Order: sequence, then structure tokens, then C-alpha cells
Amino acid sequence: MWKWLHPYANPEVSYHFAGKLLPWLSALAALFLSIGLVWALLFAPADYQQGDSFRIFYIHVPAASLSMGIYVGMAIAAFSSLVWQLKLANASAAAMAPIGATFTAIALITGAAWGKPMWGTWWIWDARLTSELILLFLYMGVIALHSAFEDKDLAGKAAGILTLVGVVNIPIIKYSVEWWNTLHQGSTVSKMGKPSMSIDMLWPFLFCFIGFALLVSVIICIRFRTEILARNSIRPWVRDLVNSHVAYNTTFKEHM
Repeated sequence: MWKWLHPYANPEVSYHFAGKLLPWLSALAALFLSIGLVWALLFAPADYQQGDSFRIFYIHVPAASLSMGIYVGMAIAAFSSLVWQLKLANASAAAMAPIGATFTAIALITGAAWGKPMWGTWWIWDARLTSELILLFLYMGVIALHSAFEDKDLAGKAAGILTLVGVVNIPIIKYSVEWWNTLHQGSTVSKMGKPSMSIDMLWPFLFCFIGFALLVSVIICIRFRTEILARNSIRPWVRDLVNSHVAYNTTFKEHM
């Protein structure tokens, strides 16, 4: 059943496959983000209570959702590495960690900017905010462990264990507004049933969310390819690839 996946355990095959995906993902990301952000910032109606400050929602919510989604993906990769000894899973987890940390930081910064006019303060030790901050610390810990050992396999195991331990924080972030009495508003899009926002606000959000998700995919592919090259630098196919790029650049410069 899973035989079609076996070739992608080969670093060279995965490297070239990710390269083939990049142009398509980049084009779609640019399309969805262009439409979504223009629609959200210029044409979507202002909120009847929050006014135009509500528009930060179109960046904050995708960033917060993706910060959790990337961590779950990283946890799946870590589990695959620890259980089935898949070396490329380590590479993918290492590729995802800095991106997840960046989107977590974006979620915290935009949340603070949104909270200031709504709550009158930049930060409160609210359950949702605090658990999101813990997520940032987890990402930083994983990044540090991936960089702490010269042996990439050992680094991957240490980072994988921390990742799997930290995954318990994801449902806490998700359901904190339901489990505790917090200032943070409840779910507006992902709740069961009809979203509690008008359709003319929902559509630009969906475009923004898909656009940011595609952007994350682009960056992951780029970093994944970089990780593969770094971990397989002595392999003949990597040397051939480098030599071909050097030859191409030399030829290009000669014709300039």
C-alpha cells in the first residue's frame, strides 16, 4: 500500500521532488495572498465593534493556526524518525522548526497589537497567550537541540523527544478559551457549525489563510532542500549538482 512512498526515502529523489513543487506552490501562494490581503485590508467591511483594528485578524489568526499546524507536522516527523528511523524525517523537522517559531512570534506580536486597543494592554497572562508563548519556547528549544550536536542523528533524537513531549501544549492552546475563563475571544471560524462572522469577512480570511499556508509550504520546501544538501554534502549526486550550478553560472557570466 505504501510502496509508492519508498522512493521518497532517497534524499536525491526528495530533493528534486521538492524542487518541482516550488514553482507551483510559489505561484499559488502569490495569487492567494495578493487577492486575500487586498480583499481583507481594502474591501472587507470593518467590524461593528472593533472597527478597522479588526483587520489584523487576517494575519493574526492564520499565523496562530499555522504555528500550531507546523508543530503538529514537526511532531509527526519526529515520531517517524524515532520509530522508523527515517533520516529525511529529521531533516524535515529541522526545516520546519524555524518557520514555526517565526509564525508563533508573528501570532504573539499581532495579538499584542490587537489586544492593546481591545484590552487596554499589550500583554496579559491569559491562558491562550501564555500557552502560545510556551509554544515559542518549545520551538526555540528544538532549534537549539538541532544545533547543539555535530551528529545530526543524535540531534534529531534529542529534538524529537522534546517535540513529542511538547505536543501536549497544542490542545491546551486550542481549547484554552473553552477550558478557562479568559479575555481572549472564542473561535470564530473553526468552531463547529456556522462561523460567527459574516460571509464577506469569511471569504477574504480563507484566501489569506490558504495563501499563508502555501507560503509556509514554499519556505519548508526551500529549507528541506537545504537540509538535504547539508546532510548529504559528500554524496556524488550533491557534488555533481554543485558542479553543474558552478558551470552554469560560469557560462552565464561569460555571455553577459
